[in-house]
Parts: sequence; C-alpha cells; structure tokens
Amino acid sequence: MMNDKNGTSAVGLIGLAVMGQNLVLNMHDKGYSVSVYNRTAETTRAFLTGPARNRTTVSGYETLEDFVSSLEHPRKIMLMVKAGPVVDIYIEKLVPLLSPGDIIIDGGNSRYSDTGRRVQELEKKQILFIGCGVSGGEEGARNGPSLMPGGNRKAWPFIKEILNNIAAETESGEKCCDWMGEGGAGHYVKMVHNGIEYGDMQLICEVYHVMKSGLQLSADELHRVFSSWNQTELKSYLIEITSRIFTLKEDDDTPLVEYILDTAGQKGTGTWTGISALEQGIPVSLIVEAVFARALSALKEERMEASKVLSGPKESFPGDKKEILEHVRKALLSAKIISYAQGFMLLRAAAAEYGWSLDFGSIALVWREGCIIRSVFLEKIKEAFTNNQDLPNLLLDGYFKKVLDEGNRSLRFVVAAAVQSGIPVPALSSALSFYDGYRCNRLPANLLQAQRDYFGAHTYERTDAPRGKFFHTDWTGEGGKTFSGTYNA
Repeated sequence: MMNDKNGTSAVGLIGLAVMGQNLVLNMHDKGYSVSVYNRTAETTRAFLTGPARNRTTVSGYETLEDFVSSLEHPRKIMLMVKAGPVVDIYIEKLVPLLSPGDIIIDGGNSRYSDTGRRVQELEKKQILFIGCGVSGGEEGARNGPSLMPGGNRKAWPFIKEILNNIAAETESGEKCCDWMGEGGAGHYVKMVHNGIEYGDMQLICEVYHVMKSGLQLSADELHRVFSSWNQTELKSYLIEITSRIFTLKEDDDTPLVEYILDTAGQKGTGTWTGISALEQGIPVSLIVEAVFARALSALKEERMEASKVLSGPKESFPGDKKEILEHVRKALLSAKIISYAQGFMLLRAAAAEYGWSLDFGSIALVWREGCIIRSVFLEKIKEAFTNNQDLPNLLLDGYFKKVLDEGNRSLRFVVAAAVQSGIPVPALSSALSFYDGYRCNRLPANLLQAQRDYFGAHTYERTDAPRGKFFHTDWTGEGGKTFSGTYNA
C-alpha cells in the first residue's frame, strides 16, 4: 500500500493513463473513495503525488491483492486499459481474488463481441461484467463523460448511482448515462457513436476543403464561418473546436493547421462499424466513406506522385460567396442528418439481431452532452424517437423531413460544384446518393437480379406476384429448371 487510508473504497480503477486519472478525480469530486492500481507502480506514485495530491480518499496500491482487498463488497472495479488481450489478462488476474457478485467494468473501447463473450464467461464464475462505452476524451472524463453501460443487468443497481453521478448532464439536469442492454450492447452503442463521429469529422473536413480551396477563405475567415455556424442548428462540440483550431498560429503567423500533415489515423471503431453494417446489411455508406477517406489520406507519398501526373479541373467555386456559404451550411446539416439516420438504422438492426431493447431516444440523450458528437441537433433526435419509438428512419420524422426538403437542394449544389471543381467530397456525395436511393421507389436492382438469375440461377421476385414467391428463367434455353438454393454471389 502506498498510502494508508482508513475504511474501504467505494470503487477501484485500474489503468492510470489520461482517461483513467481523470475519471478517478471525477469520482473523488463526486464524493467517492477510490482505490487505484497501475501496472507500473511509478505511475501510481506520480499520480498520488501529482494530480491526486491532497485527495485524501484516493488510495494507491502496488499489488492487485491489496488493491482488491481495499474495496467494499460487492467490489466494483473499473478497467481503463488498452482494449483487446490486455483486458482479458487483467480479468484472468482479478477473478481468483474476487467473490461472487463482484463487478468488473470495462471502460475501454472494446469490441462489442468481446464484451458479450466476457459477460457470459464471467457469469459462469458468478462475477458480473459490464462493458461501458465512455466518450468525451480527457475533458469529459474529468468533468462528466457520456456513459453507455451494458452487460450483466444484475450489476446495474450496484453501479447506477456512481455512473450517473460522474456522467455529464444536460441543461435541464438529465444525466447522460443510461442502461443500454445485455451482453455487448453498451460497447456496440459506443462503436456506432464513434462511427457517427468519423462521419461528422469527415463532413466538416470536406466543407473545410470546399471553403478553403473552392472559395479561397483564409483561416480567419474560416474561424468566423464556423463560429457563426455554431450559433445555428449546427451548434456542437466539433464545430466549436473547429472554429478554435483556425485561431492558433505559428510564430510566422501561419495557421498551425497548415503545418499538420494531411494523413489521418484511426483506432478501429469506425472500421468495426462498417464491418457490422455489412454483416447486418445496413447501408451506412457515409460512415464507411469516412473510414476510407482516412485510409486514402494515409497514402501520402502515392498522392504526392499522383498529383504530378493526373489531371483535373482548377479548385474554384464561381458565384456569390455569401450565397455559396449558406449552401455549404445547409449541405453540412443535411449530410449530418443522413449520417445519424444511418447510425440509428444500424442500431435498430443490431437490436433485432441480438435481442437488445435499445431505447433510441435515451441513446440520443446520452449523447447530448459529454461526448465528442454532442450537439443541440441530438435534442431533435431524442424528440423524434420520444414521439415514435418505432420510427423506422429519422428521415421520415417531420422535423428532419422539413430540413431535408430544402437542404437536399443545397447538398446537390455543393456536391455538383465540388465535382466540377475537382474537390473530393466522398461523405457529402455519399449522403446525397443515400438520400436519393432511399426516396426512390424503384431502383435498378431489378436488372441486378436478372443478371444474378442469368449467370447463377439465383431466382427473383416479380412485381405481379406476392413477396416471398421466387421465380427462375431459363435465359439461354440451356439451363433447364434447376436453380440456386444456397450459392449467393
């Protein structure tokens, strides 16, 4: 034991990186006694003598045995460690030290399928496992994150108060924390949150490209544009920080953003969202394009060479700048709506697949504050699902339909102008394609089905027959009446 405190701690936390440290300080400020452990004792000591100095209810331990013994029953242990095998390693070490009914909470960005597996494995050992999505970064962890817990429901009554107290809250006092569902539901919701975050960020980057290259706006002008947008329906954390980014300049008065290499990284949650969407057959095309945009950005050296040999039009937008900027704002809002619509489509499909009773209005509320995609826009989503929990798609809600009735024209203008000017806008154009595809009562998939039946005898349905009745045509006169029952291409 590094510091001897009387009594037992209400909660323990393992993993004192940035998020872990700030969650501990958050818990302390909310009146909880906290025991902490880190793989390296030096990190624990530095935390106790640094950020946690004078916090008399924060205790540090050098061994897991002492750490576990310091906790009140049922023990509540939060893991803030790297997702993947490290989580399993700590679970393996903790289980022999725990008692039936003790609770492990994984607050990392774990894959939902791993969480589901851990819930089942630990329930057999009478240990309750929770996978809790945590969003908000360093600031959120310290002052109130968005929390998305799921897993073994038996644990929820024991952790509900703590999680609610450390979570962010809306202006009306509603907590941005709620039970998501059994198994991996919490981490699945967090995964979709991150997928939407990918989309949001890519959309903002594309309109930045349009305004910088197409309209030749300076950093100061971009700051003013994003600041003004933050007073509209686009008001959000990402728009706010984007406006601030353009104000930071180097010693030579060049905006810092111009010195940042244009290659983006990722940690996998956007990719997982795309994989799950493919598995579920849900067209989250905008999020997938956002993931691919990051992948394309990573090909920096190839792009540099290609820029020397591949031709294209000059990046410029002719016309009234003020009028175009309003089109850009409406296009961004419209695409953002479509991105969220796709995300909630995926959540609905996953709920049906895994038997989760996801409350979509509650999810929108949980994302309303504390997380990276927090925005006033989410209040409208909450209202839409509160009015109709069975709403199949956000685009069909009265408010969003009205916005898109006008906004889709601006989205068309911006996408067309970008294409004519050679400015890549994969997420914006994907949003428009999805919108047009979703509102189209007859897609060309009839020809696709004819092709599949021609080369693979995959059968098709007819417009003049009931759904579920399948037909096959002998297109060549040599195929006979045999058709495919299992092969799908």
